[in-house]
Amino acid sequence: MRLFVREHISLIITQCVQFIFIIGIIWLAGFREWQILIYAFGIGVFLLFGYLIYYYVTRRQLYHRLEGSFLSLDESLTPTDTAPLSKSFDQLIQSQYKCYIEKVNNIENTKNQHLEFIDRWVHQMKTPLSVIELTAQDLDEPDSSNIREETDRIKTGLNMVLYTARLRTIQDDFHIGQVDLEKLIHEVNQEHRRFYIRHHVFPKFKKIEKIAFVETDEKWLRFIIGQLIQNAVKYSTGKSHEIIISLYKTGNEDVALEVKDFGIGIPIIDQKRIFKPFFTGENGRKYRESTGMGLYLVKEVVEYLGHHIEVESKVGEGTTFRIII
Repeated sequence: MRLFVREHISLIITQCVQFIFIIGIIWLAGFREWQILIYAFGIGVFLLFGYLIYYYVTRRQLYHRLEGSFLSLDESLTPTDTAPLSKSFDQLIQSQYKCYIEKVNNIENTKNQHLEFIDRWVHQMKTPLSVIELTAQDLDEPDSSNIREETDRIKTGLNMVLYTARLRTIQDDFHIGQVDLEKLIHEVNQEHRRFYIRHHVFPKFKKIEKIAFVETDEKWLRFIIGQLIQNAVKYSTGKSHEIIISLYKTGNEDVALEVKDFGIGIPIIDQKRIFKPFFTGENGRKYRESTGMGLYLVKEVVEYLGHHIEVESKVGEGTTFRIII
């Protein structure tokens, strides 16, 4: 109703002013029967408001749609009144909706093709990398180690690209099961053994109490632990030779997995933004290999798994990342 009044307020004012001018002209012309003039004015007002009432009733549903809110696009496509304006409005909405769906489908198809290309490209790149690593084994030191160090960096970058692409369709690449955390941690440490040796930073595992299995996705949790370990080692290089990986139960019987380093720490001003995509912060500018995507992916995956991540850090003392499962 408010929309209808706002739309027709200028018409009502114009008509009332017109009636007054007409009556004024008749009065000045010498016609002094004011009762008849008032009667004529009343008839004009009656006809005006009769028209407005008819106009509102025949388009009431249209005004309700324009003033209301919808929880889905389908609700906005519900037919309104049979008035010509309402029909034209329905046709306009339906044509716009059709164009919108076509554009969304085109964008979705383009995105899926891009993700498929990225996925295939990453896997194709891993084959020549494996060949390079095998070739490097036959070389003398330090050439062999230098080449394998660079191939490890390329592998890390490729995996980052792959997991970033998969994050958009994580619901299709997701499997919950019983996971042995202690075994998984040892496997991740084995995968990163050359990374530890290269940076002269080594892991120390602490299991404060016996923990059997947890419900989670093993592949994505492996990725999370790997990212936290890589960050801990990278920002400890030259300052500390040890990181601590702990496993224990919290007060409410949740399982906590901690990765603690004694490196440079995270400035307070950066701590609230470290999980934002492409944010590198002060430390990222010092270590140019930082992409700003690692912790963002960790945060997104942790929340999708239904876990929780906490961070504690002091500049110059180190950083602790804690996954609550």
